[in-house]
Amino acid sequence: MFDRTDPASFSSGTGAHIVVLPGVYETWKFMQPLVTALHERGHPVHIVDTLHRNQRPVVDMARRVEEYLDHRDLTDVILVAHSKGGLAGKVVMTGGAQTRVRSMLAIATPFGGSRYARLMLSRTLREFSPDDPSIVSLAQQLTVNERIVSIYAGFDPHIPEGSELAGARNVRLDTGGHFRILAHPRVLAELAVLAE
Repeated sequence: MFDRTDPASFSSGTGAHIVVLPGVYETWKFMQPLVTALHERGHPVHIVDTLHRNQRPVVDMARRVEEYLDHRDLTDVILVAHSKGGLAGKVVMTGGAQTRVRSMLAIATPFGGSRYARLMLSRTLREFSPDDPSIVSLAQQLTVNERIVSIYAGFDPHIPEGSELAGARNVRLDTGGHFRILAHPRVLAELAVLAE
């Protein structure tokens, strides 16, 4: 919480450019161990500070990521996204900046929504309802799925429906949790394949 690491300190490297997209209520610091590991493997890792805690609608998050990619003229980017970040990443992959993105590693992303979202008081969390227009619209966007690796736990208490995405490379881990898998070694292994 008190770490003052400058996110720009991770933007050097000769590997594939990585743009990190945290989940709802998360800042990039939540993914800092993964960011550090990616950077240590030679990847320039980019943090989109304007996402803040990702409480805005998915399309707003995606717009900010597109602006970031355009402003820095980044191409052949790999998106590494957790939870809601994966939804925004898929919007980016189907929108105006789609040619800038090579692929996405989506970690515990609710591509089909979560039935628990209907019970939430916050509009930010109700956006994950399976019948929310943004979830339904994304489900209809099939062409980019082949460039997505969806990695998720066998049991996710936040997404009981799971994170399987038709047409994507789906990696189901024999573990539980929504956050714990961020530290799973398979995440870095799958990224290494995408970065080849």
